[in-house]
Amino acid sequence: MTLPALSPTSDAMRILLIEDDNEAASYLQKAFRESGHVPDHAADGETGLHMAETQAYDVLVVDRMLPQRDGLSVISALRDKGNMTPALILSALGQVDDRVTGLRAGGDDYLSKPYAFSELLARVEVLGRRRATKDVETAYKVGDLELDRLSHEVKRGGKTIILQPREFRLLEYLMKHAGQVVTRTMLLENVWDYHFDPQTNVIDVHISRLRSKIERDVGEPLLHTVRGSGYILRPGQG
Repeated sequence: MTLPALSPTSDAMRILLIEDDNEAASYLQKAFRESGHVPDHAADGETGLHMAETQAYDVLVVDRMLPQRDGLSVISALRDKGNMTPALILSALGQVDDRVTGLRAGGDDYLSKPYAFSELLARVEVLGRRRATKDVETAYKVGDLELDRLSHEVKRGGKTIILQPREFRLLEYLMKHAGQVVTRTMLLENVWDYHFDPQTNVIDVHISRLRSKIERDVGEPLLHTVRGSGYILRPGQG
């Protein structure tokens, strides 16, 4: 029985499916859409890693055996860079040792093939809810930079930094996605509520102002430009 097509709802998750079997990927994308979610697809590990680094997803569904870069390597690379997006591993390797290896590589769940889509969907939705609960945070910290959402205070090294409302919202979004590349489109949609590119330098201006405020009289830079991709907030050179 085919489920009726649903439009994404407030509970819709952005899911990145990293799967090299095009037939399986097409089926899963269709099934996720019919369940009210928004799936993207990458057909190899390198592409999947790039998409996971440069876009915001609620859950990753990662096949273990992939061309160019295997699934466990993709997840390990993301974890090493501070990207903690929940990841469910799909694999024909279903022995206990295989599952343990996958979880130790940074996977949050492991499902052996063959599987029922209903079980996959339930597991993905559990991971999504778990992350949503974690995302309801009142404070963020990156290195010695601290932001309190309730008091609207920002401090670095214990010193208070005064930000304008838009600058605060921009920093809050960057800190929420610390360790991930945040694209221009993501900032336009989530900080400015634009769903189109106004073709102005508004983001560049605000990034410049924010960087000058949070890095003034401080040795270590935190806000880095990723040429051709966007920006990333993390300690150290990036």
